[in-house]
Amino acid sequence: MILSDSQILEEIRKGTIVIDPFRPECLGSNSYDVHLGKVLAVYEDEILDAKVPPKVRYIEIPPEGLVLQPDELYLGVTEEYTETHCHVPFLEGKSSVGRLGIDIHATAGKGDVGFCNTWTLEISVRKPVRVYAGMPIGQLIYFEVKGKVLKPYHRKESAKYADKTRQPVPSMMWKNFR
Repeated sequence: MILSDSQILEEIRKGTIVIDPFRPECLGSNSYDVHLGKVLAVYEDEILDAKVPPKVRYIEIPPEGLVLQPDELYLGVTEEYTETHCHVPFLEGKSSVGRLGIDIHATAGKGDVGFCNTWTLEISVRKPVRVYAGMPIGQLIYFEVKGKVLKPYHRKESAKYADKTRQPVPSMMWKNFR
């Protein structure tokens, strides 16, 4: 079951959902709008190797925006830091963003109970498009969980993306090969 706006507010009041910064005007009927942070990352390696930590270059989006190019993968980050202690968060793109030909995630739209961080976005575009720091980029939807969660994400030793950050985080697939 998807949480409604009133239930999201109740969970925020109880502390089981944290959104920082929280802006009431970003609360939809059954979602919360998140915004593009000011830093993007791009891979410097011509060929990415799943067994090797990738090299990345960070780019700050200037006030006049930044034109994203097709055939490039950009890692973005949400302005919002979130914590979800009792629900499964899903991040989806906003329809206005999709209509500009922007995809915000390739495969990682679902978070885990216990995810406490900003969201790294896997951004690709169909044609050149100018983006701006602070623009609405996606929406979080929260699902109820049936049954007790034995090990929330932030308590797992294997949690590769648990370190708090305000920057996009590149793939850590290489840690699976240790």
